[in-house]
Amino acid sequence: MTVVRTRVAIVGAGPAGLALSHLLAEAGIESIVLDRRSREEIEATIRAGILEQGTVELLDRIPGSRARSLGHRHDGIELKFGGESHRIDFQKLAGRSVWLYPQHEALKDLIAARLAGGQDLRFGVTVDGVFGEDTATPGVRGTNADGSPIEIIADFVVGADGSHSAVRKAIKTDNTQGYFREYPFAWYGILTEAAPSAPELIYSNSENGFALISQRSETVQRMYFQCDPNTDVNAQSEAELWDTLQARVPGTELIEGPIFQRDVLRFRSYVAAELRHGSVVLVGDAAHTVPPTGAKGMNLAIADVLLLNEALQDLLLRGSSAGIDAYAEAALRRIWKAQHFSWWMTSMLHLSPEAGEFDRLRQLGELRSVVDSEAGQRYLAEAYTGWPMQTSL
Repeated sequence: MTVVRTRVAIVGAGPAGLALSHLLAEAGIESIVLDRRSREEIEATIRAGILEQGTVELLDRIPGSRARSLGHRHDGIELKFGGESHRIDFQKLAGRSVWLYPQHEALKDLIAARLAGGQDLRFGVTVDGVFGEDTATPGVRGTNADGSPIEIIADFVVGADGSHSAVRKAIKTDNTQGYFREYPFAWYGILTEAAPSAPELIYSNSENGFALISQRSETVQRMYFQCDPNTDVNAQSEAELWDTLQARVPGTELIEGPIFQRDVLRFRSYVAAELRHGSVVLVGDAAHTVPPTGAKGMNLAIADVLLLNEALQDLLLRGSSAGIDAYAEAALRRIWKAQHFSWWMTSMLHLSPEAGEFDRLRQLGELRSVVDSEAGQRYLAEAYTGWPMQTSL
């Protein structure tokens, strides 16, 4: 058994865990970051990335971040419905923007920066459990990539290990399942070698169903359409997929190209019943997941990290538990706002399988209520680009 001592043990080398380790290092607080995946696996997992302005400002603090240089700034989105097209002008309505920068690219930046900064970052470590959560010296037990056991003793343990979190089991609560909703539809997503079909994202609610036309780069595009969660990803030909997408964005001529990736993305909402127990705390997807419609996933994780960073500095540098005691309540305020916005965007743009004509017409009325009102457009713009990041408790 290898036993290591550190101040903060962070489980999960995703955006939350790596960003937190950087902020703690800026304050002189040592940490160890563990992840069961290899570096290659983390960096090769292609994920979407719509970054709020506050998230980009945090990434600006990371040496070598390419979020601004390679990311694409978007000052609005297009809503299409009922034969109409409406642009939501983020700059005019909220004075902010978003950046399209894939999450795996942000992770490449974060990993390189943390390793260059001397971070103890350990890949291929499977966490078997957390112990001592009710003490001042909690720990993590795990197994290294070579099968040897490891134990890390810390002052605090952070679970940033995603929706299948092993750390979450240490958060003891009567409601162990948390708050969960599964939606009766999914997104069928493609990556295609094609030029952009539009300068900004298109959210289209058509008679044929929902579609989202997004971008990745000047040569690679990401597109989605609503489907059944049990859809066979290989059931349709490329020609059929393009026909489906084109039918759902009437009035926009899609630029087609070879499709090199297909997937079906299920829709789930989840919030852990508790975010902290004793000396163990959750951030990011370990604490919550949201449907992708509102573009809140990574951004919500960064919001958690900014709060937790201040709380841990209060505790470990100034000996005050006030910040960590206030963390969960402060984080949950934003989490539930983001859950509501993600649910609202999802329900406004998608039709459930059991929906009837009333539901369809009511939905169109809701969309018109948004675009016909400056206040409605402003709410969408403010929520989509991100509420101001809270950094103090």
